[in-house]
Amino acid sequence: MILDRRDLLIRTLGGVLAIGLPRGVLAQTDVERVDALIAKMTIEEKAGQMTCLADSFRPFNPPNPQVGIQDARRLADEVRKGRVGCLFNGIGVAGARRAQEIAVRDSRLGIPLLFAGDVIHGLKTIFPVPLAEASSFDPDLCQRTARAMAVEATAAGLHLTFAPMVDVARDQRWGRVVEGAGEDVTLTGLLSAARIRGFQGRDLRRDDSLLACPKHFAAYGAVAAGLEYGNVDISDETLRETHLPPFGQAFAAGALTTMAAFNEINGVPATADRELLTDILRGEMQFRGFVFSDYTADEELVAHGFAQDDRDAARLAVLAGVDMSMQSGLYIRYLPDLVKSGAVPMATVDVAVRRILYVKAAIGLFDNPYRSLDEAAEKTRIFTPAHRALAREAAARSVVLLKNDGLLPIDPARGQKIALIGPFADDTANLYGPWAFYGDPGKGVDIATGLRAALPDGATLTVTHGSAVNAPIDGGIAQAVAAAKAADIVLLAIGESQAMSGEAQSRTVIEIPPAQQALADAVAATGKPVAVLLRHGRALALHGGVANAQAILATWFLGSQAGHAIADILLGRVDPSGKLPVSFPWESGQEPFYYDRKSTGRPVVDDRTEYKARYATTDNSARFPFGHGLTYTDFVLDRLTLSDTALRWDAAIEVTARITNKGKRKGSEVVQLYTRDRVASRTRPIRELKRMARVTLAPGESRTIRFSLSRRDLEFVGAKSQRIAEPGAFDLWVGQSSVGGLKGAFTLYALPEAG
Repeated sequence: MILDRRDLLIRTLGGVLAIGLPRGVLAQTDVERVDALIAKMTIEEKAGQMTCLADSFRPFNPPNPQVGIQDARRLADEVRKGRVGCLFNGIGVAGARRAQEIAVRDSRLGIPLLFAGDVIHGLKTIFPVPLAEASSFDPDLCQRTARAMAVEATAAGLHLTFAPMVDVARDQRWGRVVEGAGEDVTLTGLLSAARIRGFQGRDLRRDDSLLACPKHFAAYGAVAAGLEYGNVDISDETLRETHLPPFGQAFAAGALTTMAAFNEINGVPATADRELLTDILRGEMQFRGFVFSDYTADEELVAHGFAQDDRDAARLAVLAGVDMSMQSGLYIRYLPDLVKSGAVPMATVDVAVRRILYVKAAIGLFDNPYRSLDEAAEKTRIFTPAHRALAREAAARSVVLLKNDGLLPIDPARGQKIALIGPFADDTANLYGPWAFYGDPGKGVDIATGLRAALPDGATLTVTHGSAVNAPIDGGIAQAVAAAKAADIVLLAIGESQAMSGEAQSRTVIEIPPAQQALADAVAATGKPVAVLLRHGRALALHGGVANAQAILATWFLGSQAGHAIADILLGRVDPSGKLPVSFPWESGQEPFYYDRKSTGRPVVDDRTEYKARYATTDNSARFPFGHGLTYTDFVLDRLTLSDTALRWDAAIEVTARITNKGKRKGSEVVQLYTRDRVASRTRPIRELKRMARVTLAPGESRTIRFSLSRRDLEFVGAKSQRIAEPGAFDLWVGQSSVGGLKGAFTLYALPEAG
């Protein structure tokens, strides 16, 4: 018997809290087992199930501050007493089996542990950082790489990953831009859902299914000034229109856990925000899983000035709807007394424990506590040739050709002398990017190695650093200039180190570090043709010898196969097809900047008009806009056609356009459809991405691209925070970026009144 979600609701604290997983996930026997366990559990054992601690049974990788880390002996005693429900960020089957044996055999109730970890873009095979992979604009690719990550992570003894990050990031100063899919709501939702399908697979009980945990709920990408852990002051309309929809797609894709954000929203920290975590998340969005706090975020309610002390922080978090406390240990310390005193109802605790146990049941832990703890799988499913091949494909698909004045691709048959210059020329320490701490840096392929493997004669390549990442090298520029003068082509490998992106890496200036900028300017002064290979985890403001180079490629942090993938692109073995998921500004001071901004009452018309919405020092536009990306061939769009210029309320219109490859090479293009609501009861963005389609064409080949639009695609959040669509005129564009394109128009008509 499968229970309907309506059968799994209880009323407490004056509101309805959903505690049932979606239909089909749990069987009647699972529910009965959980009911029986909860009836037997003490309040200490319940608080234990709600506690997630760092895994000391196996090598723990410390991406976070070292707070409350316990030695293995003490942690084993806590597990034995039933005071831990989840361990995180340790990998290795042997250690996990030891921990699980203690939980199952030695604890009173034998409830198995859940093993979690930060597998953000790979375990041992490191794939491109999520922002880079978002450049593919390809949900299928994201699903395939997530599936490979799940295969490796579960082989290493994990059940859950704290990914994907689905925060829409509008300010490139924020370091965690690198961890998401960029600045657009539609793209973020599509790719996040694809990653969840990849992580979890089709059957949650399979030993290679990895639970996903979309994060951070909510609006973390809107922190003021891009400052990590900062506050968010936001309208309800913007919260619901920009920051919640990707979570809705993530939950629809089957995610059974989520993580509360570090930030506050309008004065209330998310970890203590009952309206957010209960009314919106469980009520409106019908989320049926359980909520993690972020790392010690419940404890941090005291520093926020929202909780009086740790005990009060635990009370606020659990009443808000945080089911599992991560690393602070507040729940195991304070919940028993909070329940005894009546400050927290036992029913509230039972709801949280039930959610957690339901998820453990859903992945088959009660039937097989040792699932995903197979030493044979650990030896055969990690860093496989197939995964490395996929990492190379994903890396090449993630490269964005920002500019090309005919310099690329390089023809290796010409035997040209190539000078590879810059701190990242043969660097292996910064290939992976942040959040790849399980990977082995010694197994990554650097640019020089990749090029030498691809060139017919490796001797045509010379390598010179020229500068360090943040400091000059004595004589470095002179050596680089000499190498450039002796070469036919210069490849300039510059940008950010991986320590400059990620959590706690907010930056006020998003530019090439001064030492590298000086190197670039000196090399440019030689007059030799330069192709810049940017390494970065965010959009950058480019200047001087970097901006004026003959070719510029956004190569991000591409992972294990970075060098091979970059060589594939440079030598034309693979045609670049990536598109920017973030806008590159002219200057750092434009941030926050994003393509779907509002026009204002004084939009810029031309460069000569004053008293318009522009900066005194630069235009209010992007150097390289969202959706931009060149190829080695020439794609042309024409023949835009709408099936009807009238969109009926409950109907749809078909939009078609022809794309032709007029170049001499086979290539791929991502065709994008944008709309604008001309007049509405709330001002609307100048453009909004609604559809995208990837097409691969041979030289001279044409194809018709088809999109369908309905009223649902035109909805927005209006008065009283309700999603609405309003009749009226709309513009649309079919193009190759968020700027330009073929333009059309249609009118949405209201549903005729009855009678």
